[in-house]
Parts: sequence; C-alpha cells; structure tokens
Amino acid sequence: MTNRGRKVWDALTSTMKINPDAYSPITSHNRVVSLGYALAGWLYMLRWQKNTRIQAVASVLVMLISLWLQISFIELAIIILTITVVWMAEFINAAVEAVVNLASPELHPMAKVAKDVAAAAVLLGVVAAVLIGILILGPPLLAQIGLLP
Repeated sequence: MTNRGRKVWDALTSTMKINPDAYSPITSHNRVVSLGYALAGWLYMLRWQKNTRIQAVASVLVMLISLWLQISFIELAIIILTITVVWMAEFINAAVEAVVNLASPELHPMAKVAKDVAAAAVLLGVVAAVLIGILILGPPLLAQIGLLP
C-alpha cells in the first residue's frame, strides 16, 4: 500500500479503533439497560419538551385518522416513517441543545448556530410531514366528509 493509501486507510479506520469505555463514564453492555436509557430519554422529552407533547397528540390523531380512512399499507408505512422522522429530529434537536448548553454555558454565536440549525431540521421534518399528510390523507378525508366524489 502506498503512503497516501495508508494515510487514507488510517483516517477511515481511526474512529472504529476508539474504545468508548475509555472515554465515557456510562456505557451499557446490557441491551435491556440500554433500552431503559432510551425509554428514559423519551420520558424526559415528554416531561420537559413542550413540542414533544404536541407531537404526541398529533401523532396519535394522524394514526387514528389514517386507520379510520383505511389507507393502504404502503401509505400507512409512509405516514409511520414520516412521524418517526419528525420524532427523531426533535430528539436530536434536544440532544444538540443539551450538549451545547453543557459545552457553552455562556452565549456564544456558534452555540446559537448549532441550536438554530438543529431546530431548523425539526422544522424541515414538520413541513415535509404536513405536506405528506395532505397528499396521503387529504383526498380520502375530503371524500369521507363528502367534499369530493
């Protein structure tokens, strides 16, 4: 392997050589415990993040409407994926905010950039979700309430 090839290979494989146990105060080797951490994170979101409670209500309503309209399995899968993407964006946004707050307790312009960009990712997901909801649920909903033939 050439010197350049070796450098590229080392750059590509350097991250996988880092043992997280050496740098993290808490790493779980038990899948049940890991699941508990994930559920604790979700409960944190529901308790402290107002938008997540709105999302929970909206998610349940959209799923109930989807089932009531008896949309196809493919359409239901798209709805579920769309809801999941918005939830994931919200969770990542909260994680970014927590890390930025921890790393930068003083107001810093780049901390603002990180938080604003993470929030923009949520907004992008929500806008896409609304458009997908209109496209998939709009026509059968309008037909169900008698506004479309």
